[in-house]
Amino acid sequence: MEVVHTERTLRNNITSIILLGFPNIQNVRFLLFSLLILIYYGAITGNLLIMVLYFLSKSLQSPMYFFITQLSLCDLLLTTDIVPTLLLTVLYGEFAVSFIGCFIQFISFAISETLECFLLSVMSYDRYVAICNPLRYHSIMTHTFCVTLVSIIWWTCAVITTVNVICMYNLYFCGPHVIDHFYCDFEPLMQLSCSDTVIIRTWALIMGLFIMALPFVIIVMSYVYIALTILKIPSNTGRHKAFSTCSSHLIVVCLFYGTLMIVYLFPKRGESLTLSKVLSLMYTVVTPLLNPIIYTLRNKDFKKAFYKLKLIFLFNVK
Repeated sequence: MEVVHTERTLRNNITSIILLGFPNIQNVRFLLFSLLILIYYGAITGNLLIMVLYFLSKSLQSPMYFFITQLSLCDLLLTTDIVPTLLLTVLYGEFAVSFIGCFIQFISFAISETLECFLLSVMSYDRYVAICNPLRYHSIMTHTFCVTLVSIIWWTCAVITTVNVICMYNLYFCGPHVIDHFYCDFEPLMQLSCSDTVIIRTWALIMGLFIMALPFVIIVMSYVYIALTILKIPSNTGRHKAFSTCSSHLIVVCLFYGTLMIVYLFPKRGESLTLSKVLSLMYTVVTPLLNPIIYTLRNKDFKKAFYKLKLIFLFNVK
């Protein structure tokens, strides 16, 4: 009984966790801080613009743009969760976050990353139906079906993350209460625990494989069928037009999954830990900025909707 009481006291006495961020960057601290501010502003503005255009423009009321809007919402959640803490670690060298705050950040991070995995797979299925079965596209990808599918994804992500975090929170943490990263991730939190973490690590591995592998398999299978269908198109113009409808999504998939897999497959010691942090910047900070750029700059419908919105704004101002 005495041991159990002592362990509970250890956990309850933890009030804060120190995030080290990127140490030894004194010479470029303000330059990096300024760059991150610009990226943060660009990511927030770009993703909000996509959402506003979708809700205001009738030409964007289609399943593909609905899923892009959901992806923008996911990127907003990720950006507002990670970047403010990152800015503070860059500015002050390190930053102390409350014990509960660290878990809240991890919850938001886990939900947003899980959401993006599933959303990218759903978007690949949307492209598969559009290219491989175009005559049945509108009967399959109805608004009700899309909303139901996205709702299921949100609930699934929330349940998986909540179960995982509840198990983590019930562990006993004995310090040193320092995380050599710029946000609260699963593995750094596990390293602070003095409990037996074998069961929760096994559970997290199974869930991780489900969250990453299942959507990735769906994406790969969808693009195999898409590629086979495109190759059957007789004209070069037709093949180019078909491929252009899914090229933006393919770029986002490669960028997101590429960095995500490298980060979680790399050993996190010494120089590899620094590399892991840099790669983590890609899918937590840079990707939310690039996603709206990739989807809008290469899309005529978004350009037209933005031009109309600009004209309406200018007309109202005058």
